[in-house]
Amino acid sequence: AFMLDQCHNIEPKIPAVIRSVMNVQEATAKALLVDRAALRAAQDAGDVLAANAVLMDAYHTDVRPLLAELRADAGLDPDPMGAYARSGYFEKIRAERVGGRQAGWDA
Repeated sequence: AFMLDQCHNIEPKIPAVIRSVMNVQEATAKALLVDRAALRAAQDAGDVLAANAVLMDAYHTDVRPLLAELRADAGLDPDPMGAYARSGYFEKIRAERVGGRQAGWDA
């Protein structure tokens, strides 16, 4: 089982989970961009700096446009945070909330 590290006491719950999922998607995409052959060659040569450079090339790649395109191709909104904000769902559940304000900062 996998879990996302969440701090619902200071972040609104749903946007925090959306952001965490987006972070996982970005990290996964970057991991898939690692040039495995170049990394293996650097490791085999014992060249730590070259191995680091291979990893940093992938790490510094902006994968957000790719992920937005993949979401759109799947029929999803390319901007999950924007989609949530535009949905009005937060305002709806806030209005329906029983018992007043929940713990946290407007969670």
